[in-house]
Amino acid sequence: MVELAGIIVLGILAQWVAWKFKIPAILPLILIGLFVGPISTLFSEDGQQWIQPIYNGEKGLFPGENLFYFVSLAIGIILFEGGLTLRRGEITKVGGVIGKLISLGSTVTFIGAGVAAHYVFGLDWRMSFLFSALIIVTGPTVITPILRNIPLKKHVSAVLKWEGILIDPIGALVAVLVFEFISVEGDAGYTKQALIEFGKIILIGFSFGITAGYALYFTIKKKWVPHYLLNVVSLSLVLMIFVLSDQFAHESGLLAVVVMGMFLGNSDLPSLKELLYFKESLSVLLISILFILLAANISLEDLLLVYNWKTAILLGIIIFVLRPLAVFLSTTGSSLKVNEKIFISWVGPRGIVAAGIASLFGTKLVNEGVPGAEYITPLVFAVVLVTVLLNAASARLVASAVGVFLKTSEGIMIVGASKVSRLIGTYLQKNNRHVVLVDTNRLNIEKAKELGLEAINANIYSDDLTDNIELNDVGYLLAMTGNDEINKQAISRYGDTFGENGSFRLMNSEERKVKNTLSSRELFSTTHDYVRFTEVARDFPSIQELPIETQSKFLKLLGYIEEEENAVALFLKDDKNNIELIENPQEMEISEGSHLVYLGKPIDFEDVMNATKEEENEIQNQKS
Repeated sequence: MVELAGIIVLGILAQWVAWKFKIPAILPLILIGLFVGPISTLFSEDGQQWIQPIYNGEKGLFPGENLFYFVSLAIGIILFEGGLTLRRGEITKVGGVIGKLISLGSTVTFIGAGVAAHYVFGLDWRMSFLFSALIIVTGPTVITPILRNIPLKKHVSAVLKWEGILIDPIGALVAVLVFEFISVEGDAGYTKQALIEFGKIILIGFSFGITAGYALYFTIKKKWVPHYLLNVVSLSLVLMIFVLSDQFAHESGLLAVVVMGMFLGNSDLPSLKELLYFKESLSVLLISILFILLAANISLEDLLLVYNWKTAILLGIIIFVLRPLAVFLSTTGSSLKVNEKIFISWVGPRGIVAAGIASLFGTKLVNEGVPGAEYITPLVFAVVLVTVLLNAASARLVASAVGVFLKTSEGIMIVGASKVSRLIGTYLQKNNRHVVLVDTNRLNIEKAKELGLEAINANIYSDDLTDNIELNDVGYLLAMTGNDEINKQAISRYGDTFGENGSFRLMNSEERKVKNTLSSRELFSTTHDYVRFTEVARDFPSIQELPIETQSKFLKLLGYIEEEENAVALFLKDDKNNIELIENPQEMEISEGSHLVYLGKPIDFEDVMNATKEEENEIQNQKS
């Protein structure tokens, strides 16, 4: 009981440490597992491990085959969750560099690491290519924490993010297929029967996966399951398909759940996001328990097996030869600069999928007496630990050394994707600013995307946005929803993260009544609230520019617009197309070629100046 509770507590503690110090969770999890497992034998009184999971035998937390069954089911759930994140549209959309990285780059790593393992460690070709299949995956769980606190250009962070997201389930699929081929080849040799068995595994895995995916999709669509049972029914179906598929074709369960996840991830299931949240939470708990157990299950003999110069050579080839080779071949002819390619080459940590599947497959093959199988788990764990430690410790230094830091964060996040936000976002994007709209309204998001804007369906009360490394270049935050509480919450929660250059919100109806007493520094506009913005956008849906050359003209025109209900001042644009929010008009520098940008009806500048002169003359006459 103490050991089981201790594993859960230590696992969640490791997750918190990872969040606090912005490092991949797998690092503290494996280190804790090694410490309470094989390392603890060095100073425990009886020479026994503090936590001792055992696959075979009657002692330990999971006697007999129980740990093996637990690991199998846990990996199945984790891979299903990974399959849910793989969208067909995202693969076709990213194309280019990312498409080459997950195809050509993975092939280079697969072949190169397999050859290296064969000649460096003397493993047979089967074990060598199983090892290489396991290490082609990076994964978002290891990439995101490393890059979260490094301000990178959007296209560089996007390449690393999407490579990790897309290669995770694809790499798992490749590893499963290689393992299954090894399994049938070991029984039947390279024969017709082996190929038939392999084909049977593929057929059963895909058939069960697609059938189960459609069954769950149809069940949810028809609302045959109450909402409160949706997540647990999905979980039970995943476990059932995993076991059932294995009964029809040995080792096809993992393939079935990956395919099932991919099917649902590419459907129009309305509850998909909620299902993902549940699976992510469950995966966090399973990963926390799983990797402490797996690391604790490694013996000192396993560690000593790879504690030699051969491992250093193999790691050197993977990190300093194969990764750069894969990146440079995949980015040939792209717009990426050499320094950006060098940085992408350096950041390639292996993650949870690699370590988890390695433990599962390695143990299976060891139990079956396959020669060289004892190297799989410790070798993959060594690759995971070294790459994560190396990248977590040096990514920022390397980014600085090669010059890929983003010098200024000029991107703009607009919370709320209403018509007003879309008009402003379109104008800013046309003037070469990175704009991101955030909303929970799917219709608003779809309309924004139709205009070519980057839009994210996210809730500001969740952590979705802070985990998005593509938003590292955002330095301005505009809260422009019709809900004052949401606007204030957006500023409070994300002001420091995305508003380092300024955070602004719309005034509310009460503030509009006393607008002259408010500070312009906290408001996007000191004259219009959401309702007035919406009315102006409805009657005059266009962004206007008026040329200004002097400070006096700027202030006169700004004063006129502030009194005009059908127009609202937005920005000041200089002669170099730099856009600045209007905070302190008196202090803003005006040069020839500057423009006042506003939303609303067209204004004739000469009419404004004539009207101003008439007002001045009338005031002068009254005085005289």
